[in-house]
Amino acid sequence: MPENQDLHPMRHSLAHIMANAIQHLWPQAKFGVGPVVKDGFYYDVDLGKDSLSQDDLKRIEKEMHSIINAKQPFEKSEKPIDEAIAWAKDNRQPYKEELLNDLKRAGTTVAKDLDKDELGTITDGDSQVDAVSFYTNGDFTDLCRGPHVADTGKTGAFKLLRVSGAYWRGKEGNPQMQRVYGVAFASKEDLSHHLQMLEEAKKRDHRKLGQELDLFVFSDLVGPGLPLFTPRGTVLREEIGRFSQELQAAAGYQRVTIPHIAKIDLYKTSGHYDKYPERFSVTSVESDTEFMMKPMNCPHHTQIYASRPRSYRDLPIRYMENTIVYRDEKAGELHGLARVRAATQDDAHVFCRLDQIEQEFTAIMTMISDMYKVFDLTWKARLSFRDDSDQYLGDPKVWEEAQQTLETVAKKLELDYFVEEGEAAFYGPKIDIMATDALGREWQLATEQLDFVQPERFGLEYTGEDGEKHRPVMIHKALLGSFERFLAVYIEHTAGKFPVWLAPEQIRVATLNQEDKVVDFAQKLVEQATELGLRATLDNASESVGKKIRAAELMKVPYMVVIGDKEVESGNVLPRIRKDIEVSAVPEPIGINEFLKTVAHEAKARVSKTSLHGIPAEFKG
Repeated sequence: MPENQDLHPMRHSLAHIMANAIQHLWPQAKFGVGPVVKDGFYYDVDLGKDSLSQDDLKRIEKEMHSIINAKQPFEKSEKPIDEAIAWAKDNRQPYKEELLNDLKRAGTTVAKDLDKDELGTITDGDSQVDAVSFYTNGDFTDLCRGPHVADTGKTGAFKLLRVSGAYWRGKEGNPQMQRVYGVAFASKEDLSHHLQMLEEAKKRDHRKLGQELDLFVFSDLVGPGLPLFTPRGTVLREEIGRFSQELQAAAGYQRVTIPHIAKIDLYKTSGHYDKYPERFSVTSVESDTEFMMKPMNCPHHTQIYASRPRSYRDLPIRYMENTIVYRDEKAGELHGLARVRAATQDDAHVFCRLDQIEQEFTAIMTMISDMYKVFDLTWKARLSFRDDSDQYLGDPKVWEEAQQTLETVAKKLELDYFVEEGEAAFYGPKIDIMATDALGREWQLATEQLDFVQPERFGLEYTGEDGEKHRPVMIHKALLGSFERFLAVYIEHTAGKFPVWLAPEQIRVATLNQEDKVVDFAQKLVEQATELGLRATLDNASESVGKKIRAAELMKVPYMVVIGDKEVESGNVLPRIRKDIEVSAVPEPIGINEFLKTVAHEAKARVSKTSLHGIPAEFKG
């Protein structure tokens, strides 16, 4: 649903009200920052040795309601910067004092993680800050730029959700504070809907479903952020990887294979060595040569291109590979499959002429459209451009040309897109695919990047029609992005109810009894399904049929058939179909051959008969 324009000041005001309530309950509280975030707000607080619990959140909410009911006006005031620093010192607010001193020295704060809108009157660069603004409600005053609602009674509906740890200004080594999160909406109805969505999201958590459906595990001996995929989970990986490579092969991409390590010289040349401090280093025991686990595949692929002379007639040259990259992500940022240290990419690189860029991006966007339609994911394009910082390589003029090229392509293809500065790769702008799942959440998955820098750094060339040497353009592409991240999103999108083509187990055959003729018939059915390329299993456990049916339902198997004397005699089966799968008629007994061929066709065609993947009715669009 579209967000009301008044939500930002309402949420901003609630952050102040929460800080006010905390100060009433813990007078010794020291405050960091309290910005508005998606769906709500938070405030970082330091309570010394006191740790907040869920019961404490209820106490804070009660005190907040008292402040809200008092309808205290929000009153703005200004102080000269030195008086503001003295105010922070007198009120024993060291974190505010630190922010104010940064403003006095540099005209801004150095911690890029902080929301500048929360820090009073802030200027850029070396500009001097003469005064900062404050807002007061009741007995509480806070350093703040605003905006706020007129009084505390106009703040809508809210709920405090959780407390987490957060380093001050996002830097390890700084004091650890407690971050109190809340959500807020214009009405109780909107808040209730959002809370229901959060509960549904908990049920769909890919970490929970990954364990329940036996898809992947983590081991302390192997290490955090290094998932181990079970046979069932490996089916998912292989199927999505095969789908990606089929689409690419049809578009002229050729498979290549590269090693998982390289000399650091390769990544120093490409620029990744300095841009990826979270790298894994490897030292040879036979020499002093330093290697590193590859954080990216593109430098390897440039060397395949550079291995022989190239002509304009050879271009475009397209390489593809499903392979793993390694990054030493911070332990606190690891999150199931969504953030790992070993990520599998369906990576691909195109080396082409300038006049071929549009046709290549058109082909890529066609592949993306075809792929995400099969996965039932809607998407829009984010044009990720550079900002004014110095974190990027290459000539700014070349960057401007590259960014204009991407936007021209986006317009010609009539993409639903938006531009976001500061999200570019260090070597070039990109188009990121922002996919929306069944709960309306947005995720960045596929990416395609235009690169004029890497060919220059590696001295890549081709001989043009004029006989002269020219520099190719490099396009980086991943349709899925990371397999792990894609699966994290897709598991939650489907709630683990995968379409037949992707289901680790497509058919489960259960025996009604242990008679030899029944068991033999069931076993032959499984063998016949396997011959057709289907993933079928036999449940011949000495359990009741009810338990066997329940077991299949828990594993979200699309089709189940129960074999008893009647099925043996008639040669027909009555398949039990997972509830979210749409059928055109009430299931009736069907011949085994016809049933298996129908399922095999459904799997091969990658069709989806699922109905919003079982999403509750109140969340359907």
